[in-house]
Amino acid sequence: MKLFHVATLSLFAPLFLNSPVLAGNPLHLQQLLSTGQCYRCDLSGADLRSAHLIGADLREANLQGANLTRANLEGADLTNANLAGADLTQAFLTNADLKQANLDNVNLTRATIYDANVFQASMNNLNITDAEIFNTAIGIGGEDAEVPDWPRY
Repeated sequence: MKLFHVATLSLFAPLFLNSPVLAGNPLHLQQLLSTGQCYRCDLSGADLRSAHLIGADLREANLQGANLTRANLEGADLTNANLAGADLTQAFLTNADLKQANLDNVNLTRATIYDANVFQASMNNLNITDAEIFNTAIGIGGEDAEVPDWPRY
C-alpha cells in the first residue's frame, strides 16, 4: 500500500512543482484589470502580457519583475513605481509618467516610448535595443552623457 502512495506521488509531483506561482497580491491584480486604478499596489512578478492599461493609475506600485511584454501603458501614471527587472519588451509607453520610477534592469527591447516623463527616474542597466524613443530623456551614455534640456514637470 505504501508503494502505491509513493508511486502515485511521484507521478503527480511534477504537476504540482510546475504550476505557476502567484506573485504579488492577486486582489491588487484583479483591481487593476477591472478598474485601471492601483495606487500603491503590489504587482511584483505579475503577468500583465498584452494588458491594456491605458491611463492606469500605478503610482507607487510595486511592479518589480512583472511581465509587461506588449502591454499598452499609454498615458499611464507610474510615478515613483518600482519596475526594477520588469520586462517591457514591445510595450507602448507614449505619454506615460515614469517620474522618479525605478527602471533599473528593465527590458525595453522594441518598446515604443514617445513623450514619456522620466524625470529623476533611476535607469541603471536599461535594455533599449531597437526601442523607438522620441522626446524622452532616455539614451545611451554614462555619467558624462549630455541630457537634453526638455521640459521637467
